[in-house]
Amino acid sequence: MIRKANQTDLPPLVAIYNQAITSRCCTGDTACLRIEERLPWFESHENPKTPIFVYEIASQVVAYSSISPYRPGRQAFERVGEVSYYVDFHHHGKGIGKQMLAHLMIEAKKAGYIHLLAIILDCNVKSASLLRKFGFSLWGKLPNIANIDDKYYSHLYYGLTLS
Repeated sequence: MIRKANQTDLPPLVAIYNQAITSRCCTGDTACLRIEERLPWFESHENPKTPIFVYEIASQVVAYSSISPYRPGRQAFERVGEVSYYVDFHHHGKGIGKQMLAHLMIEAKKAGYIHLLAIILDCNVKSASLLRKFGFSLWGKLPNIANIDDKYYSHLYYGLTLS
């Protein structure tokens, strides 16, 4: 089941995000976060245009997704949303990421977005593959700008124009 997140979901959201951090290829954060450190991020998404959604199995949050503003405060980009999705590593390979991305695309269109971006590290090949399956294409690359454990990765910008 996919539903809108509430503040009581913050502990599992942080746990899932920390898994992404420790994987060393799913985010540019390099140090695990505490719940209180993630609260401002959560609060910044309490707007109908920037929702967070969770995926539950047996009342347990096992994934989440969000729409964030791209270049907030710059009016020329207010119809561009950045999508993110994270699945608990124990639930990979079950199609949850596909469901979350499909749901995000529907919700983004309802919220008035015209373009969606997903910004990933080039080592995240599974996410790149998923994005391409949904019609995203590579719109940009910032070569070797992310330094994680003295290894350099490129930042890839995948984009999609909603129809």
